[in-house]
Amino acid sequence: MMDGRGKSDSAVVPGKHPNNAEEPAAEGVEGRALTKGNLPERNALRTQSRDSALSALERVRQAASKDRKQRFTALFHHVYAIARLRAAYCALQRDAAAGVDGETWRHYGENLDAHLRDLSGRLQRGAYRAKPVRRAYIPKTDGRQRPLGVPTLEDKIVQRAVVDVLNAIYETDFLGFSYGFRPGRSPHQALDALSVGLLTKKVNWVLDADLRGFFETLDHGWLVRFLEHRVADRRVVRLIQKWLRAGVLEDGRRTRSDRGTVQGGSISPLLANLYLHYVFDLWVQRWRTKQAHGDVIVVRFADDFVVGFQHRQDAERFLAELRERYARFGLELHPAKTRLLEFGRFADQNRRARGDGKPETFNFLGFTHSCAKTGAGRFTVLRQTMRTRWQAKLQVVKQELRRRLHRPIPEQGSYLRAVVAGHFHYYGVPRNGPALSAFRMAAGRLWRRVLRRRGGRHPMPWRRMWPLINRWLPPVRICRPYPRVRTGVLTQGGSRMR
Repeated sequence: MMDGRGKSDSAVVPGKHPNNAEEPAAEGVEGRALTKGNLPERNALRTQSRDSALSALERVRQAASKDRKQRFTALFHHVYAIARLRAAYCALQRDAAAGVDGETWRHYGENLDAHLRDLSGRLQRGAYRAKPVRRAYIPKTDGRQRPLGVPTLEDKIVQRAVVDVLNAIYETDFLGFSYGFRPGRSPHQALDALSVGLLTKKVNWVLDADLRGFFETLDHGWLVRFLEHRVADRRVVRLIQKWLRAGVLEDGRRTRSDRGTVQGGSISPLLANLYLHYVFDLWVQRWRTKQAHGDVIVVRFADDFVVGFQHRQDAERFLAELRERYARFGLELHPAKTRLLEFGRFADQNRRARGDGKPETFNFLGFTHSCAKTGAGRFTVLRQTMRTRWQAKLQVVKQELRRRLHRPIPEQGSYLRAVVAGHFHYYGVPRNGPALSAFRMAAGRLWRRVLRRRGGRHPMPWRRMWPLINRWLPPVRICRPYPRVRTGVLTQGGSRMR
C-alpha cells in the first residue's frame, strides 16, 4: 500500500511483544458482533475483475491482525487526510461546550473547508499545537465532583481522527473481556457477559474492584512505551504527547503533570484501554491460564472490573499479586471499592450453614448484583438499579421541575417522559420491574408536588394527577433481553471473540 508520497500504509519493523502471553483464548460468555470500528471510509465497489479495493484503514487492520508484533511506521498521513478530518468533525457533538478558545462546532463549520485545509497543513508542517483543556466539573452520585476536561474544537477533531486510525490496530489486539469505550461494544454487553459467566462457570467468589483515581495517575512514560509496541510512527507518538503535556486551564492558571490523562477528550478512553491492556488484560489472561487452579471469569469496563473465581485460594492470591502488579505501574486499587465476597450458586447455602446470613451484593455499571432463585428454584443473578443512581437521578429531576415550575403542563410532561423512557432504556433488564415501577412513581410524586406548589387554592388531588401520569409517563417496560438470549445470538455458529 502506498500513500501519495510513496510510503507504505503498513510498513513495519520488527518489534518485541510486551508480554510472552499465549494467543488470547476465546471467551465463551463474552460474545459480540464483529467489530466494524469507526472508519469513515468503506470498501470500494468491486471492479470488473471482482477484486476488492480495500480502504486504507482496512489494510492497516488486516496487517495488524495478521502479525501481532508488527510496528506501523507510516500512519500519520491517515490522520491529516482532509476526508478523515471532515468525518471526525461531523462525528462530534453539535452542542458540546467550547474549549479555552471559545470555538463552537457551528461557527467552525461556517467555513469548514478552509478551516480543515489549514488544520491539515499545520499537521503536515508540524505547526499544530495542542491547547490546554478547560476544566469543568460534573456531580457524582456520592456527592463529590468529577473533574472533566473540555478540549478545543480542533483538538477534538484531530483526536477523533487519531482514534479512528489507532482503532484499526488496537481493535485486533484488545481482548474479549474488555468492553469499555470500544466501537461496537456497550455496558449491557459487559453486564450480560458477567451474568452468563456467573451462571455457567464454577464461580464461588467474586472480586469487585475499582482503581483509585486511574485517569489522574496514569503514567505518561509507561503509556508511551506501551504505545510504541505497535506504533513506530514518531509523528503520531509526538502528537499524543502534545495532548498529554498540554495541561489544564482552571481559574486562569495552567497546570501540567507527567501523570494522568484528562477525561473528556476523544483520545482519553483509547489511551486508558491501551494502558490497562498491557497492565491488566494480558497479565490476567496469562494468570488464569497458567496459575489458576479452577475457573476464572473476567469482565472489565474501563477501570472498573469484576473477576470471578472457583476457589478462594485463587482469589486471595490473585488479589495480592494484582496489587503488586498495579504498584509497579503507578496504579492502586481503591480500598473502599475493592472487595472479595462469596457469591454464586452455593453461596447462600454455605453462608447459612456457617451462620453468616445472606450472600453479599456488589455493584457494577449501575446495577446491584445479588444471588437469587428463579420460580423453579434455580440459581440466578438478580440485577437491580443501584439505589444511589436511583436517588441521584430523582434529585436532578426535582431541581429541573422546580426550574420549570411555571411552564405549561405539556412541556413538563414531555421532559419527564424523556427522563423516564431513558431510565427504562438503560435499567430495563429482566427482573428489575419493581425498581422501574418505583422510579416512575417517584417521578410522578415529584411532579405532583410541583403542580401543588403552583396550584394556589386548588391543590392537585390524586384523582386529577393519575390521568397526567398515565398520559405523559411511559409504562414500565423491560427493554433488554435475558443475558443468555443476547449472548447466544452474538455467538451462534461459534464465538467471534478471540
